[in-house]
Amino acid sequence: AAGLGEGLQPPSSALLLQASPPARSFQLDYEEDCFRKDGAPFRYISGSIHYARVPRPTWRDRLLKMYMSGLSAVQVYVPWNYHEPLPGVYDFAGDRDVEAFLDLTAELGLLVILRPGPYICAEWEMGGLPAWLLWKPDIVLRSSDPAYLAAVDSWLHVLLPKIKPRLYQHGGNIISVQVENEYGSYYACDYGYLRHLLGSFRALLGSEVLLFTTDGTRAEELRCGTLQGLYATVDFGPGSNVTEAFGAQRRVELKGPLVNSEYYTGWLDYWGEAHASTSSARVARGLEDMLRLGASVNMQVSPFLQLPSFPLPGADFKDQYKPVTTSYDYDAPLSEAGDPTEKLFAIRTVISKFQPLPVGPMPPATPKYAYGWVALRKVSACPEGCAAPAWHCPAALRPSLSLQYADLLDVLDVLCPSGPIQSQFPLTFEAVKQAHGFVVYRTQLPRDVPDPTTLGAPPHSVCDRGYVMLQQNYQGTLERDGQTTLHVTGRAGDTLDVLLENMGRISFGANISDFKGLLGNLSLDSSPLSNWLIYPLAIDTAIQQGWPHTALLKSNSRGRAGPAFYTGTFETPGIAWDTFVKFPGWSKGQLWINGFNLGRYWPRRGPQQTLFVPGSVLHVGRPNNITVLELEGAPPAPFLLFLDRPLFNRTLSRSPAATE
Repeated sequence: AAGLGEGLQPPSSALLLQASPPARSFQLDYEEDCFRKDGAPFRYISGSIHYARVPRPTWRDRLLKMYMSGLSAVQVYVPWNYHEPLPGVYDFAGDRDVEAFLDLTAELGLLVILRPGPYICAEWEMGGLPAWLLWKPDIVLRSSDPAYLAAVDSWLHVLLPKIKPRLYQHGGNIISVQVENEYGSYYACDYGYLRHLLGSFRALLGSEVLLFTTDGTRAEELRCGTLQGLYATVDFGPGSNVTEAFGAQRRVELKGPLVNSEYYTGWLDYWGEAHASTSSARVARGLEDMLRLGASVNMQVSPFLQLPSFPLPGADFKDQYKPVTTSYDYDAPLSEAGDPTEKLFAIRTVISKFQPLPVGPMPPATPKYAYGWVALRKVSACPEGCAAPAWHCPAALRPSLSLQYADLLDVLDVLCPSGPIQSQFPLTFEAVKQAHGFVVYRTQLPRDVPDPTTLGAPPHSVCDRGYVMLQQNYQGTLERDGQTTLHVTGRAGDTLDVLLENMGRISFGANISDFKGLLGNLSLDSSPLSNWLIYPLAIDTAIQQGWPHTALLKSNSRGRAGPAFYTGTFETPGIAWDTFVKFPGWSKGQLWINGFNLGRYWPRRGPQQTLFVPGSVLHVGRPNNITVLELEGAPPAPFLLFLDRPLFNRTLSRSPAATE
C-alpha cells in the first residue's frame, strides 16, 4: 500500500484501537474501515469554504448556512501567497486573519479539515504559491529543490504554530490536515519532496494529528501523489462511478475509511467558454451513493468570488492557457453572494437520510438591490421619449455625474513613482519584482515606417495580454495563445508602448512556473527592438490612497480607445445591500469601488457579464467612488448598470433587465 496512514504499522498491530483512547482523539480504524472520534466510529460530511474569497463581515453568515445544511465539518484552504506577499513579510490582519476564521468555525460547532498546502490549487493565482518564488528563474516548484524547500520551511514555521493549538487533540476543532494537493497530477513525482513535507508537518504539528493526501483516481495520479505515512484519499465528481472511484482508493489504501476529499458540486468558468453547471439531482444522487457506502465526503459547497484586491484568479493549462473568470460562483450550493440554492436544499435532503439536521431555519439570502444606471457623464434630464423609470434612466441618475478620465500613459508618474527601469531587452514581471497587475514596456521606433509593417512577438512570449499604443494611439492587442502580430506605421522616434497584463498564473497544469510580461523581444519587420523603459505599475496602491478621485483629471462626455481610467461617484438610497454591476458596451478592464478591487470584467469574451459588489464595500450617506480601468475602449456613453442578480452566461445578456 502506498499510504497506511500516519506512519503506522498495518492493521494487525492494533496500534490504533487502544483500550483507553485519549479524551479527545481523531484516528484511523483499519479494522472497521472508518474514522474514530473520541473512540467512537465517525463519518464526516463536509463542505469547502475559502475564507480568502469571502469578505470577513460575511464569514459568520456563510458558515452558519453550511452548518444548517447538515454539514459536520468544513474544509479550509490556506493560500500561502495571501499571507506572505513578499519574502518574510506576513499579513494575518483583517480579511487575512485565518486564526479568527478558525475560531469562528469552532464557535459555530463545525469541525475543520485543513488544507495548508503549500500548494492548494483552488483556481487561485499560482495555486497559492507566492510569485516571488520565481525571482529565482531556475527554481523547480513543488520539488526537492533546496531553494523551494527553504521557502516552504520558512512559511510552515510561521503558519503551523498557529494551527497546532487548534488541533482536535489539543482541544480545538481541526480533525485532519492535508499535505500538498493532487500532487500526482504534477509532473515532478518527487517522493523526496513529499517525505520532506511529512517530516515538517510532523515536527511542527506532532505525531497524533491525522495527515492525508488527495488525488484523482487514475493509477498514475495515485502512484505519484501518495506516500506511506499519509492517508491516501481521492477526489471525483457526480459523473464518476462511485464504486470504481473508491476502488481506486482501495488499490492504495487496502483498509481504512473511504474518503472523497473533493466532491465537485459544480465547476469553474474560463473566459470565452460557456458557464459551467451541474444539475442538483445529479449532485444529490452521487452524494447519496457515497453516503450509502459509509464514505466521508467533502463537497465544494461555498466557493465565492475572487476577493480582495490580491490576488486575482489563477488559470489552468490544458493544451493552452485558460484564465479563470473573476467570479468563483462555481454553480455551487451556496452562490457567489452566499445565497442558498436549490442544490443546497437537495444536498440537505440527502444528508437528512443519514444523520439528524440542526434544529432551526436556514438563514435567508442576503438582500440585494438594483441601484440602477450609474452614468459616468454629466446629464440633467431624461431625454424626450425615454420611458424608463426615473431611477433606472441613465439620463436621470441621482445624482448626475461628470465623467472624468485619464489616459494610463499620462499618469505613469503616479502609477510608477520610482520611475522606469532601463534595459536593452524586455524583462519579465519577476525580473522587476512585479507580482501582479500591469507593466508598461516603452521604446521608440528605430526608423520610419511609412507602410503597414508587422510588429510581432515570438510564440508564447506575450504573457498574457499586451495592449499596444503608438504615439499614445491604441493599435490593438497581442495575446498569449492568440494574436501575436499587428501592422503599424509611424516615424523614427515615435513612442511605442505595450501595456502587459497578468491574467493569472497557472494554478493547475503540467508546470506552474508561469512567468509574466514580455518573455521575448518584440520585432519590427523581423528586426528586434531594443532600449526599453519598463514601468511596473502600482495601480492598487494608488487607488487605495485615493487616486484618481483626489486628482484633477480631464473631463469628457465620451469614451475613447485604449487604456484609460474613468471615475465617478454614486450614492445609495440609504442602504448598503449586495449588488451586481454590468458593463454595457465596455470591452475589458477592472473595477474598483471605494478603493476595493472587484476584479476583471470582460463582457465581450464572457461568459461572466456582471461583477459581484458586496454590500460591505459600499458607503451609506456619502458618495461611493467608482474607478474603472478600461483597457481597449469605453463605450461612447460610459455608464454602469447595477442589478439585483448576476449574469454569468453571455446568452442572458439579452434579457430585459440587462439590455444595453
